[in-house]
Amino acid sequence: MRNWQIKLSLFLNYFVYAILLNSVGTVILKVQHNFGVSEGSASILEAFKDLSIAGVSFLLSSYIVRIGYKRAMLLALGFVTLGCFLLPIMPAFWATKLLFAIIGSSFALIKMSVYGTIGLVTKDKKEHLSLMNFIESFFMVGVLAGYFVFTFFMDDSNPQSTAWLNVYYLLGSIGAVAFLLLLTAPLDESSIQQETTPASATDFSKMFEMMTIPLVLVFVLCAFFYVLVEQSIMSWLPTFNSKVLSLPTTLSIQMASILAGSTALGRLLAGIVMRKFHWHAVLTTCLLLAGALVLIAIPLANGAQGKVVTGWGDAPIAAFIFPLIGLFLSPIYPAINSLILTSLPVNKHGLMSGLIIIFSALGGTTGSIITGNIFQHFGGQTAFYFSLIPITILIIGLYFFKKLQGTVTHG
Repeated sequence: MRNWQIKLSLFLNYFVYAILLNSVGTVILKVQHNFGVSEGSASILEAFKDLSIAGVSFLLSSYIVRIGYKRAMLLALGFVTLGCFLLPIMPAFWATKLLFAIIGSSFALIKMSVYGTIGLVTKDKKEHLSLMNFIESFFMVGVLAGYFVFTFFMDDSNPQSTAWLNVYYLLGSIGAVAFLLLLTAPLDESSIQQETTPASATDFSKMFEMMTIPLVLVFVLCAFFYVLVEQSIMSWLPTFNSKVLSLPTTLSIQMASILAGSTALGRLLAGIVMRKFHWHAVLTTCLLLAGALVLIAIPLANGAQGKVVTGWGDAPIAAFIFPLIGLFLSPIYPAINSLILTSLPVNKHGLMSGLIIIFSALGGTTGSIITGNIFQHFGGQTAFYFSLIPITILIIGLYFFKKLQGTVTHG
């Protein structure tokens, strides 16, 4: 298979970061137990992760080609591996915030590099869309694995124990393996190399000049609201399971894996379905079904309150049904990313990736903080009903995205 080694490296890099980035929901629940913080205070972890992603993307998106995609990914893996090894010896809320800042900062480099590299190792739009969906679906496989990896180190009989932090020794080791694999993977970046003159303010402005293109502007709004709804659900589902459905801590985290599993399945199926049907019809149908599922599943949680739950067998039906929303939401993000990237010349992919990451990060932080505060003051059901607002905005946004497709020239 052409470029198989670098493609394998991209998959493993995304797998490592899938576990780390999406552990925020698990860690939000655990820091409430271990460090005595409120829901509103715990939600700041999302900001440390996402604002770091946004900040590094803004500062380095115009440099990423000069740095080199491979070199940037190696730097990212090196930093995150070190951070993972340090957290277990510094068990404190401030250290947890620091680790998520490191994870976010290094992921910005990974994501810009991965998105740019996909354009180098695929030969046409169909292969680009297919590889993008498969990499994003493998990301969700990592998220799914992460829920079980973390709970393996937890003990429901001693919720105050910080022994679960030892999971980061394992994750740091996986990061080291990913580093070595990437180090030996060949990647020809000659086609996108630019002059190695120092970057200037003009380079930064080019990224935002792209937002004067109507298609790009509509895209970044869609990306913002997609990640807002995705992260508001993903980051708070373990807490919802624990505090609304009264599940034990480890079960609350494990059952959140249904969301990751349905998301991975949704992206795999989307890669097949969108080869036969127009992307707009598929994505709009998915969003309508996601909204319907919210209206069906959340009322079921009311009847589950107060019920004693000991395992998967006696968990309430709401714990199984609501996470299936991932099946319908998941195709949106990789599809719109691929569509915008293939609408632009390959030498603009680095800058566009910067915009994708910045607005995705801002959406994730906004969604998590809003959901955390609604959760704290109005309850979990109200917090998850909130997802209907960005879902509606997305339906409208995708309509305009479709209308504007083909308006960008490659000159």
